[in-house]
Amino acid sequence: MIKGELVGLRALEKEDLPLLRDWRNFPDFRKNFREVRELNMADQEGWFEHLQKTKSINFMFGIEKLEDSKLIGACGLLYVNWTARYADISFYIGEKEAYVDDNGYASEAIKLMLEYGFSNLNLNKVWMELYEFDNRKIKFFMERYAFKKDGLLRENCFEGGKYWNSFILSLLSKEFNSL
Repeated sequence: MIKGELVGLRALEKEDLPLLRDWRNFPDFRKNFREVRELNMADQEGWFEHLQKTKSINFMFGIEKLEDSKLIGACGLLYVNWTARYADISFYIGEKEAYVDDNGYASEAIKLMLEYGFSNLNLNKVWMELYEFDNRKIKFFMERYAFKKDGLLRENCFEGGKYWNSFILSLLSKEFNSL
């Protein structure tokens, strides 16, 4: 386990899947993910099996509160490109539908994951795609961790009867080390 003061990042277990599925199916969460369909247990188990087969490029963690060992969310560095040294970020706090607003849990979990990615995996860059209506995550990553907008994918999402743009946000290792 990668430990901070409030949370730890640990390997996901099969027993975590029902809770992860339930969190992923919150309508306010699901609209922000690339997979917008409601997930069933077969979907969740298939995803977990895929993670097990691709451990060399996908590093997914459960976010656990240290005070009571309760799973509160999930995060990961996915699709690692070992040549260019980058990874895609996945992140959410599911407990109480917090998403990213969480009294310090989200901030510490991201810090731990970024430290792991840059220091242990020797990544140069982490990035993510966020839909323009996902204001909470955009604000969280840009204000707390100085992520930069790298690009815009025009009308890349359809939600609520409307097409929306996507932003590509990233953080370089040297930027993280200067925070």
